[in-house]
Amino acid sequence: MDDLAWNPFGAFSAEQREKMEAFEEQLLRFNPRVNLISSETEDAFRTRHLLHCLTLTAREFPDGCTIVDWGTGGGLPAIPLAICHPEATVVGVDSVGKKVRAVRTIARRLGLENCFTWNGRAKEWTGEAHYSVSRATAPLATLWQWHRRVAVDLQAPPREDEWEQGVLTLKGGNLSGEIADLRAMDSDASVARHSLEDLLGRNGFFGEKEIVAAHS
Repeated sequence: MDDLAWNPFGAFSAEQREKMEAFEEQLLRFNPRVNLISSETEDAFRTRHLLHCLTLTAREFPDGCTIVDWGTGGGLPAIPLAICHPEATVVGVDSVGKKVRAVRTIARRLGLENCFTWNGRAKEWTGEAHYSVSRATAPLATLWQWHRRVAVDLQAPPREDEWEQGVLTLKGGNLSGEIADLRAMDSDASVARHSLEDLLGRNGFFGEKEIVAAHS
């Protein structure tokens, strides 16, 4: 990982590094029973899953904010974000009960007091959020609907090194249709695209994958 153009692992404290390693251990322990990630990608967990999710930390999240992870699955990216941002509240939402229970157990074992879970359909979650994140869970327009329904304003505008308040989703492939659908639904929405290959350099691992950021 040391030859990445941008390397999130180098910024970890000793405690964060320990928790990331414990997260990997716990997830792989649960995986045969709960199918949190594809078994074919277990050996590449740190690149295919952990590094992918950590690209969302290329910019900061404000202290005191609430981040909701729609379709958290195996706690990706909810748990890595909770580890990296202990002053933020992270909520993993998923409709699959066994996955939610596994993520809740892992968060408890890691001592993540800022990480919570909720089992149910995204459109029925009744909390409030400053940011919505997702890893290829739903089309961009759907994520935007989920976010706008629960979005509340931050007490202060984000700094230059912080993400604009809104949706941050990890996606790949041709996104022109998804972006057009979002703009047709909400002409005031702004969309920015951040290439993971540009961020991570020649060892980007992710081809055409990117972070798509949508905000008002």
